[in-house]
Amino acid sequence: MNTELPQDISDFAAVSAKRLARLGGPQATLRAERDDSVRNAAGDALREVGAFELDVRSGSDDLLAAAVLCQSAGATALPYPLVEELLAIDGARLSLVDPRAPRIDHGDLPGRWVAADLDANRYRVQPASRTGAKLGPFLVPATLSAPDGTVPTADVNLHLVLGSWRILGAVQQALHITTEHVRARVQFGKPLADFQAVRFAVADAAVAVRGLHELAKYTLCRPETLPVQVLSADALVLRLKAADTARQVLRTAHQLLGALGFCDESDVSVLDRHTQPLLRLPLGPEALSLRLVPDVRDGDLETLFSRRVPA
Repeated sequence: MNTELPQDISDFAAVSAKRLARLGGPQATLRAERDDSVRNAAGDALREVGAFELDVRSGSDDLLAAAVLCQSAGATALPYPLVEELLAIDGARLSLVDPRAPRIDHGDLPGRWVAADLDANRYRVQPASRTGAKLGPFLVPATLSAPDGTVPTADVNLHLVLGSWRILGAVQQALHITTEHVRARVQFGKPLADFQAVRFAVADAAVAVRGLHELAKYTLCRPETLPVQVLSADALVLRLKAADTARQVLRTAHQLLGALGFCDESDVSVLDRHTQPLLRLPLGPEALSLRLVPDVRDGDLETLFSRRVPA
């Protein structure tokens, strides 16, 4: 089975990756923690590649293009709320939140915000100031109104899926950095890559990342005519798989890079710190798993052994 993306999407991915890389990658994101002009430049770069002309709600080609753009944004730890702006509602960026402890990544940027939880309840948002936290440096506490209607469930699903593509880009980049490190780092007279235990660890991480990539493509290509409960289960499974893969890959990266992986001079440290909001919000892996339990019982979560779900 051919799972390659269409050529025009692959070309767009290459162009957007090159343009976002020109910003300076994770080290530019590190500067953005102190200099807001870097975030403004990131927004300008996205406009140059036509990011905000994509209609992710109505066109499959636009959705694929948005996905590979989010992948590039994850690989560079792009300091900009790309997914939130792609899914803007009436000009207000859409953020997924946990109403019990609402936090919005990049919530301090100028512009309007609207929030939703995983049940599609909609909230008006009052962002506060940045806290300067080490993990998720752009996270902003927010005050939510009482539920104010709902957003389309499809928007919640798209938010989870596109956020998972950002995680995919981050773990792919972390794996690449780790692979290059173990090839170049010499210990006991030979490269780390020559040690069998190191090879096994990198191989396991590579298999996990490849599996996430294939699942991400599969989830995007699911027919829109499937029941919304099935598509919601797909989106949750993808985010759960993305979070689990990130945990494995980042743990391997830190183990093999040693203390270097915890220093901001290393891109792995920056990727890790700036990917944490996606791994923890709106819910962490354990809470996402619990939300899938009813889908398993009701048959909305498809497996190899499920009854066929009519399209």
